[in-house]
Amino acid sequence: MRSVQLRLNDIEIQCYSDYREYLEAHPDEFTQLFSTIEINFSCFFRDICTWDYVKAVIIPGIIAGKSQSEQIRVWSAGCSTGEEVYTLVMLLAEALGIEQFQKRVKIFATDVDSEAIQQARSGSYASHKVLDIPPYLLNKYFQQTSQGYIFSPDLRSSIIWNRHNIIEDAPMSKIDLLACRNTLIYFTCEAKTKVLARFYFSLADRGILFLGKADGIPNNIDFFTPISLTQHIFSKASKSKINQRLLHKSLLRNTVQLVR
Repeated sequence: MRSVQLRLNDIEIQCYSDYREYLEAHPDEFTQLFSTIEINFSCFFRDICTWDYVKAVIIPGIIAGKSQSEQIRVWSAGCSTGEEVYTLVMLLAEALGIEQFQKRVKIFATDVDSEAIQQARSGSYASHKVLDIPPYLLNKYFQQTSQGYIFSPDLRSSIIWNRHNIIEDAPMSKIDLLACRNTLIYFTCEAKTKVLARFYFSLADRGILFLGKADGIPNNIDFFTPISLTQHIFSKASKSKINQRLLHKSLLRNTVQLVR
């Protein structure tokens, strides 16, 4: 409500009923409204203990399960302004080496906010934004400018940026590591179930789901098996262990309300 009120103040409208009429007459206003409502907070190495676990356990496990010629596919869903994406790039490049990273890794970075995607694609960050990056990684993967820091252009070529609605749009496929952190908290239980069903089909057979501390999986969902509940990391459950009826029912729903 506070966020919507900010938008009403900007365009000098007094009440919700008048704003609804304005939306009907000006469809482009929806873009401005969504940009106001969305919370695009992100930072590098957010929850450092979790990233240490990803570095020490998850990434080595993914690499060990692949031949040296196989591609590694990563999806950052709800990537916001890109800090999490570039954190993943740095850890994968450190584990594989830059040459192998460029040959083998494909990263899909998506968000519903086009402006956030545009900012993330630039790879440019103010100096105060990079304070949580270990100095050796900052020096290795960023170029300092008069305005701040820019992430390595050569490594950015491995990232595919797109606007994407995780509730309605078709998911990516054959994903080895899917990061969707501190996003599900904003959804209803029904919406979470639909998103998690899509994530299930998006992941490769041994794929990893990486959620945030604020996210939770509804109790009736058995699409994933915990790897570390403390770090909110899960693996894709085998078909024999999941409720197939719930899984397919979640995908067939045509309408999901985010706010009731």
